[in-house]
Amino acid sequence: MSTCNGTGFRPSSFMLAGIPGLAAAHVWFAVPFFSMYIVTVVANFTLLFIIKIEESLHEPMYLFLAMLAITDLSLVTSIVPRMLGIFWFNARETGVNACLTQMFFIPFLYVMESGILLAMALDRFIAICYPLRYIIILANTALIKIGLVIGFRATVVLMPAPLLVRKLMYFRTEVIPYSYCAYMAVVQLACVDTSVHVMYGLFVIIASVGVDLFFIALSYVLILWAVFRLPSKEARSKSLGTCGSHMCVVLLFYSPVVFSFVAQKLGFSMAPNIQIIVDNLYFLLPPMLNPLVYGVRTSQLRNRVAKMLHCTKI
Repeated sequence: MSTCNGTGFRPSSFMLAGIPGLAAAHVWFAVPFFSMYIVTVVANFTLLFIIKIEESLHEPMYLFLAMLAITDLSLVTSIVPRMLGIFWFNARETGVNACLTQMFFIPFLYVMESGILLAMALDRFIAICYPLRYIIILANTALIKIGLVIGFRATVVLMPAPLLVRKLMYFRTEVIPYSYCAYMAVVQLACVDTSVHVMYGLFVIIASVGVDLFFIALSYVLILWAVFRLPSKEARSKSLGTCGSHMCVVLLFYSPVVFSFVAQKLGFSMAPNIQIIVDNLYFLLPPMLNPLVYGVRTSQLRNRVAKMLHCTKI
């Protein structure tokens, strides 16, 4: 229960604190965040360009990878420019509608990415377990339907967030102790019982990350069961090799969530400013590393990048 004892007010705008307690160091934090953003944009646009121009990559696995790259670009762009405005120009004020918009789109894109990773696990399952029907099952129409389902689920699950916050009437303060508008960070400023909001946040996690992680794990159990039934060691190695990049990306994406959940259950907690830095890195690192992982581990992408670099040198 959060009460204001009659002193609550309805703000016309919110103030983003950035990293509380470390305001003097904001300009220095901006440098690595900006560098990571540039690397993310360049790497993901390069990946999209290669997939577009290389006809041999116009197959389901790489089209899902293109969806992932677009989602990653959207996610970092919805966070980093606003964050840099706080760190470099002290532009902390954000309108209520702008805050609600960011509050919707950041988790929306996060849930989208989780759904795309599940779709990529389905792609690997079909490729290994039903190789002769792979192209038929994952035809372009099926890919479009999968993309629409992922987007529809994210919209249905996240739409209540800004609507619930808009109904909040009175707040203790307008200062959000974050560098972006996070749902629970705003709710905790309100003069209301937050139990409903906590339950909604738990529902979002279970209905998105929880469900996706379960089915990804199930798909890999079935993949391993199918792979180890193959007659030769070479065939088993080749089949598992096609899953390597996806498994690395899945670990990058879900490990912090699992670690955070386990840490909370064990009673471990970080200082608020450290928690905010970790949260920011969590939204930045996977989008930056995803194209690099696929670029290093996938020969078609690696060879195409090498050609591009060779042409540039010439």
